[in-house]
Amino acid sequence: MLNVECFWKNLFQKDAPPANSIDSPCPACNPARMNLASYSRKFAILSQWLGRLALVLGLIAMYPLRAANPQTPSATPVILDTDIGDDIDDTWALALLLQSPELDLKLAVGDYGKSAYRAKLLAKFLQRAGRTDVPVGIGLDGEPKGEGRQSAYIKDFDLKAYPGKVLDDGVQAIIDTIMASPRQVTLIGIGPAPNIAAALKREPRIAEHARFVGMDGSVLLGYDAAKQPCAEWNVKADPQALQAVFAAPWDITITPLDTCGFVQLNGPLYRRVCASPAPRVADLIPNYRLWLAADPASTTNAAEEHSTVLFDTVAVYLAQRQDLCLMEKLHLRVTDEGMTVVDPKARVVNVAMHWKNLAGYEDFLVKRLTQPPAAKAGPLPFIQEKNQ
Repeated sequence: MLNVECFWKNLFQKDAPPANSIDSPCPACNPARMNLASYSRKFAILSQWLGRLALVLGLIAMYPLRAANPQTPSATPVILDTDIGDDIDDTWALALLLQSPELDLKLAVGDYGKSAYRAKLLAKFLQRAGRTDVPVGIGLDGEPKGEGRQSAYIKDFDLKAYPGKVLDDGVQAIIDTIMASPRQVTLIGIGPAPNIAAALKREPRIAEHARFVGMDGSVLLGYDAAKQPCAEWNVKADPQALQAVFAAPWDITITPLDTCGFVQLNGPLYRRVCASPAPRVADLIPNYRLWLAADPASTTNAAEEHSTVLFDTVAVYLAQRQDLCLMEKLHLRVTDEGMTVVDPKARVVNVAMHWKNLAGYEDFLVKRLTQPPAAKAGPLPFIQEKNQ
């Protein structure tokens, strides 16, 4: 049997008798008792066991680290399709998305006309937020044309100077991003959906590799909590586009006015966002002020007191968690007039119909928007459910 003590002595001590010396006190190392082939074989066995021991010790060393820091699933790849630049809530939704570590923004595309205007807004906001790794796609160049109430923000911004990628064909960018992803992509739609309808027509297979989460529709309640449903804007602006989205064989989750129409920040919660040190939301309130200033009918000090209704932020929330909403599976159909109606023959849609805890969602929203980049966001603590 190989004498380990003598082996290590021969290996590391200069004055040790050579392994082939008759002076070696170890019979295993004495050439009179052990030939070279036997020694080599036993050396190989020892090396093998030492390798296994090192592997076991390495695994043991790693275990406490994993136990103290349990590994969370990797972030969900997402695409944002948005009519940013019309209502200000799209900008709030983009800020929330950038502050959500559960979501990995792979592409941002402007939708519903005003293609250059929307692309510039996305590019400048992303650049100022330090996220030029996100490509910006230019959406379909349809109606409406021109710019909007956040034009002052991009007055001197050159889209060609954006350090990240600017993709002229935003529809193809949606297709390519989905088809190239090794994981299912979540496509967040917070505006009318011409881009998405065009992508489905051009490459129907994207529905096999993605799911859709949108701010769309009105099921039981209308704007301002009206007891009568209405044609919600994102649907009404292009009903045929959302009909195409609903006809695709992917999983669909939406927040209609029944839930997203209640979200507005006031008082201390809103002031916390105004004072947020997070660089990724540094341009949020300035954009809100510019948006208000562009409308003569707006209250001049509204930006210091409260937000508008933040419809689109709920879609970003549903892309990562749903625990604060009461979700229902409803058979929904999109009419040519832009209504979303319950129809037993229609497809099943996951619908956020009610809030379990609206205050809890507003708290979630504020914590995310005010979270400095050094903090690790992770899942927020459990919030006690309350019916709203």
